[in-house]
Amino acid sequence: MALILQLETASTNCSVSLAREGELLASKEHNSPSFSHSEQLHLFISEVLEEAGVSLQQLNAIAVSKGPGSYTGLRIGVSAAKGLCYVLDIPLISTATLKGMALQKEIASGVVIPMLDARRMEVYAAVFDADHAEVVPTKAVIIEPASFAEFAMKGKVCLVGSGAAKCMDVLTHPNFSFDDSLIPSSKTMSMEAYRKYQQGSFEDVAYFEPYYLKDFILQQKKK
Repeated sequence: MALILQLETASTNCSVSLAREGELLASKEHNSPSFSHSEQLHLFISEVLEEAGVSLQQLNAIAVSKGPGSYTGLRIGVSAAKGLCYVLDIPLISTATLKGMALQKEIASGVVIPMLDARRMEVYAAVFDADHAEVVPTKAVIIEPASFAEFAMKGKVCLVGSGAAKCMDVLTHPNFSFDDSLIPSSKTMSMEAYRKYQQGSFEDVAYFEPYYLKDFILQQKKK
């Protein structure tokens, strides 16, 4: 039996869930533009474990969404996951943030493109087919009229996530559809985390770092 605690902090959504062999047992999340992760993450962990009647000592692994996403959010989630793994002496599993978003969207044909806002006209995006298999890996994309045109010419293209909003006025082909309400959630990590647990696909607790995709730039205040 594999009990895996799952943390998703790559976006404004602070999300915690617990799964047993890929089946969701309990979850708690709160989406706030003020990024309440530092205040709520450990509280949510305690509440999820209590709801499921599980103690920390019963956990078999910790899974964390590795990004891309918010620099601060990812740091908080990964630091918490590594700390728990170290104290409990259990494995660390990482899952791709955009893959988790794609799993929330069922499509009959075409592709789904989860994307996170990366400021200005840039997004972090990946492309998945109707079976949620990766077609194009995660990368930073500057949105312009020709973006993802090769997919729109072949069939339906569903753009989801916070980055979809900035595409609405730029990508005008009728095969594009948009859902900017979809957010990363730990609840969609369960099967991928369990698969990696079965395979023994673990991260090095000491050296694992989030997938930032771009270097963090500290902006100086204007005098």
